[in-house]
Amino acid sequence: MKLLASNPWCGHAISRVLGALLYSTEALASSTISSSPPFQSLYRRILSVGNRNPRVSVVPMLAQWVKEGRELKQPEIKDFIKQLRKSRRHSQALEVSEWMSDVMKHDLSPGDIAVRLDLISKVRGLQQAERYFDSIPYPFRVVQVYGSLLYCYARRKSVENAEITFGKMKELGFAKGFRDYNVMVSLFFGTGEYEKLHVLVEEMEEKNINYDIHTLKLRMLSYAATGDIDQMEKLLVKMEADPLVTMDWRGYFVAAKACSKAGLLEKTSTLLRRSEQLIDNNTRKIGYGRLMTSHAVIGNKDEVYRIWDLHKNTLGLYNKRYRCMVSSLMKLGDIDGAEKIVQEWESGVKCYDIRIPNLLVTAYCRQGLFEKSKSYVEKLMESGKGNASTFLVLATEYHMNGHMGEAVEAMKNAAKMSSRPGWKFNHSTLYACLKYLKEKRDMKSALEILRLVGKKGNLPKGSWDKLENYVDGGQPQV
Repeated sequence: MKLLASNPWCGHAISRVLGALLYSTEALASSTISSSPPFQSLYRRILSVGNRNPRVSVVPMLAQWVKEGRELKQPEIKDFIKQLRKSRRHSQALEVSEWMSDVMKHDLSPGDIAVRLDLISKVRGLQQAERYFDSIPYPFRVVQVYGSLLYCYARRKSVENAEITFGKMKELGFAKGFRDYNVMVSLFFGTGEYEKLHVLVEEMEEKNINYDIHTLKLRMLSYAATGDIDQMEKLLVKMEADPLVTMDWRGYFVAAKACSKAGLLEKTSTLLRRSEQLIDNNTRKIGYGRLMTSHAVIGNKDEVYRIWDLHKNTLGLYNKRYRCMVSSLMKLGDIDGAEKIVQEWESGVKCYDIRIPNLLVTAYCRQGLFEKSKSYVEKLMESGKGNASTFLVLATEYHMNGHMGEAVEAMKNAAKMSSRPGWKFNHSTLYACLKYLKEKRDMKSALEILRLVGKKGNLPKGSWDKLENYVDGGQPQV
């Protein structure tokens, strides 16, 4: 087994792995947005409106575009749906999908059907997705469509329905590749049904269905979760001895992660070193970052700095790696080291990334250095480098440590500074601040924060109404 790295019902699509695996329209159309300037104008207009309010309907703008006599081809609409899904604007993607077939009368390919099934599940729930699947004529319930239904069940952890669907896929000859099996492997891992996971992987071996890194990772981690270290090590030996298996750096890395979960720190270090030996020029960027993080988890401070130096000498440095290094030093509790890395970054920064100073704010708070954290935030604000996100980090850390008076002040500052529509406030911290103010009978401050957040569109209308009702004397509904 090798380890891999006007009929509305017609067409083609493929599946892909994203976390547990997600069925997608990856090969449905080439990017038409970049090659169609008029449509690009419409695309930007709709994205701009959607960014201000992700719940606003985009159909009127599409309809107006067509009404004006402008052309809107089906590949362009499909590409637009794809971009909306990437932005997790599922409700808007669904309405565009339905507009494409119901208003524009375009035929749907199996890929389009699979995407719509996935969107209906996310927007309207599993029951509506099942009804949509039942409406699909039998000749068009092809592998992509069954795969999408399977993923809908797996995402909702509906084990029984997923098993029935997977059984039907095998009966129809649809479940032939590791992607389909990995949906079930992921589901069994996520629900703690490890025995079923192992049975399924053994079935893959019997049918000579190739592993991928995801399969190996979950099988390793399942052994670690149950404390079955012998089986975990036997699996690793087996994979190393199999001439059909190519154990690249990722294979050893997931084995190291499993050993780390099981508390086998020496074994973890050994496997991380073996993983490092297999990293090449093409995998250094991601590989070094993961190694730094993993060594930090098991307390290997010297190894973290060694790999950091390797990274600097071979690839240079950029914001993402600085974030990784600061996060690793936070895991080690090395505040002095984190400060030096941030200072080094500030001295040579070309593209300012507020997330790096925000990490230092978090590090100070988690070490109980609240005064130092507050002083650092004030310094950032005075220099004009801080923004609402910095105060949000500070508010959350104060909340997590029970300093609610300070959390409220930080939340007020965040609400006042937030200018970007759709800014993601930590709902738990926001609610805790409102609850604290309500208990203090400071309704004026509570409503001030709430209205600042709501006025700028940073809370969905439903959430805003519930929170306002709570502040005004109702019961908590969030």
